[in-house]
Amino acid sequence: MKIISWNVNGIRAVERRGDLDRFLQKYAPDVLLLQETKVKADQLSEYLKDHPEYHQFYNSAEQPGYAGTAIWLKKKLDKIPVFLTDMPDFLDREGRITRVDFDDIAILSIYFPNGGKSESAWQEKLVFYDAFLNYVNALRAQGKKVIWGGDVNCAHEEIDLARPQENEHHIGFLPEERAWLDKVIAADWVDIFRSKYPEKVMYSWWHVISRARERNVGWRIDYFFVDTKLFSKVRKIEYLNEQMGSDHCPVSLEIESS
Repeated sequence: MKIISWNVNGIRAVERRGDLDRFLQKYAPDVLLLQETKVKADQLSEYLKDHPEYHQFYNSAEQPGYAGTAIWLKKKLDKIPVFLTDMPDFLDREGRITRVDFDDIAILSIYFPNGGKSESAWQEKLVFYDAFLNYVNALRAQGKKVIWGGDVNCAHEEIDLARPQENEHHIGFLPEERAWLDKVIAADWVDIFRSKYPEKVMYSWWHVISRARERNVGWRIDYFFVDTKLFSKVRKIEYLNEQMGSDHCPVSLEIESS
């Protein structure tokens, strides 16, 4: 099974420019996790809501043009998908979680908060982090094979961003965020890319205005995680740096589904 996660930073723009169609033709993921879709149901084109090859499900933010996640699942998989949103005891007004279950597999597309707008936004980010970890731990305890991916909005270690010293006091690389990722790994969730490539420098987001992508001055803030027991099922993971259309590049995971 090929699962690709991509923060598209506006799915209608990516479709309009043709980047989304070119991406699908080139990579043809079985499951596509999308973040920052920035779209309401009544704004979806036929391509985005009735694709001939994919089941498509969206969780949109209440605020127009903001956040939102989605999952597309290939119809040819011949699975009966169950789509879900939200976490127990957590009111998600920003469409940050979309989940698909089939058989005993649960796949989640997550757009974690940035937390940089205000002190309250920062505190809400930390609350979301902890609520999410409790959520996926509970799914695992229920016997689900959990795969989660998306924009975590944090670079974990110094290797995960081009200029760590300059950003050590900036949102996205603060000690509290990085400590949460330590907690995730301590709870037996595997950062697949870093586990396979401990010393490989790779980024997934670049600042657009400063043309940082051309200079590869980036951050690795997009991830795939699985339980340690599933890690042996992973066949391949790569960042698709050549794919344009967003300030993020997609992350591609190939994993045995049985």
